[in-house]
Amino acid sequence: MTEPLSLLTALLLGLFGSSHCLVMCGGISAAIGARAGEHRVRAALLFNTGRIFSYAIAGLIVSLAGLWLAQQNAILMLVLRTIAAVMLILMGLYVARWSTVLTRFEQAGNLLWKRLQPLTVRFMQSPKVSDQLVLGMLWGWLPCGLVYSTLSWVAANGNPVMGPLSMLAFGAGTLPALFASTLAGTLVSDLLGNTHVRRFAGLLLIIYGIWTGWVVWFPAGQNP
Repeated sequence: MTEPLSLLTALLLGLFGSSHCLVMCGGISAAIGARAGEHRVRAALLFNTGRIFSYAIAGLIVSLAGLWLAQQNAILMLVLRTIAAVMLILMGLYVARWSTVLTRFEQAGNLLWKRLQPLTVRFMQSPKVSDQLVLGMLWGWLPCGLVYSTLSWVAANGNPVMGPLSMLAFGAGTLPALFASTLAGTLVSDLLGNTHVRRFAGLLLIIYGIWTGWVVWFPAGQNP
């Protein structure tokens, strides 16, 4: 059974969840833009390129892990796919701001982040082009429930090629909001912050998660 995760879905996950990105990364994006001055567009490109590259690396890692699980035990893979469906529903609830349970999963990445965070201070103060790229790569490992929920989908897909590509698409979906914060823009952030837009996007994610859970447990009902 192929997990119904497409590049378009991953793109929409990033776009619809961008309000969370503004909370997690908006501050540093704005700071980078302020320090870069007239070079803020370049700084935004470098920072976000590094961040999305780290997402792709994480996507490759978890997709390989998912593939290994699929080869070891079909039951474990079924559990992983179920978790992915639940995580998608939780993300929908978060996007609509009906529940913040998703953010509790961010604690899972604190151990790694505690080792990486001190390094970000050094690169944050540097005006070098290469350091702005490295800062983005480090920031890509910031504990984030939105990223974790998408990675769970990638793992459930178990495809080492689609894994990194899906995370690249997800990262692309987060770009408009973060570019807006870096360039001091407000149009995109205001749109993503609109209550009706959030609730509509959240409802779509919840429906998609429920449908995916149905496909996992009742594959006979899946369209050929």
